[in-house]
Amino acid sequence: MSQQAMPQRDPGAPGSGAASLGKPLGAGHSVHGVALLLPAGHAAGTRRPSALTLAAQRPLARRLARAGAAEGLVTHVVRYRRRGWNDAAADPVRDAEWAADESVRRYGDVPVCLVGTGMGGRAALRAAGHPAVTSVLALAPWLPERDAHLTPDPVRQLTGRRVLLVHGTNDEHTDPDLSFRLAERAKKVNRDVCRFEVHSDGHALHQHRSEVRALTVDFVLGSLFGRHYARPVADALAAPPPLGLRMPLASGFGSSLGY
Repeated sequence: MSQQAMPQRDPGAPGSGAASLGKPLGAGHSVHGVALLLPAGHAAGTRRPSALTLAAQRPLARRLARAGAAEGLVTHVVRYRRRGWNDAAADPVRDAEWAADESVRRYGDVPVCLVGTGMGGRAALRAAGHPAVTSVLALAPWLPERDAHLTPDPVRQLTGRRVLLVHGTNDEHTDPDLSFRLAERAKKVNRDVCRFEVHSDGHALHQHRSEVRALTVDFVLGSLFGRHYARPVADALAAPPPLGLRMPLASGFGSSLGY
């Protein structure tokens, strides 16, 4: 594979502050895959994200880095220029694309997985068309409310990527039905799409945090390095809709996988 770096995008206007990858976690001298964690945010806001927003992603980033150390996985928590989506500006999408460019510049032609939470989940799905991105994981993604005047988010950019969405059935902040509908549309253009439902859990997925993190590790390592997916993930990817888009996340998932 070519090691030529891609041209960098300018992620912001002068004076707006720059996006950054943050401290790398994981692989030292030999990087063979990159996981970019895209934090949650707000519908609108031009201030920089808070330190707490970034800190919330670091436990998952560290867990991924430890689990993928043998394969050469490096993780980064992306710091956005602005904390909001900001309507048509879609600021975190531009930052995610810049982060993928920067990963190629630093590490060469290695596969990238975008792992987004909330608003970051939507950004991950939208930025999936970047040529370095091979897989996308959206945790409780924030999507536009169902409205006749809103154009649904595109799904063509997901073609050729492995895609996993995860949503709590009791999420009161982001509508799980909207992520199901997006997954349903995406499955029509890309068979490698699946979605897990975390029954009785809310937006933060706290009740089943261990299972959600194990599922994340399994999907990221399987997608970046060709590891065999755990049976439920393989079954969800292979199942026709709606079965593979409403796969229940079983209690204790990952306990036998060493994640």
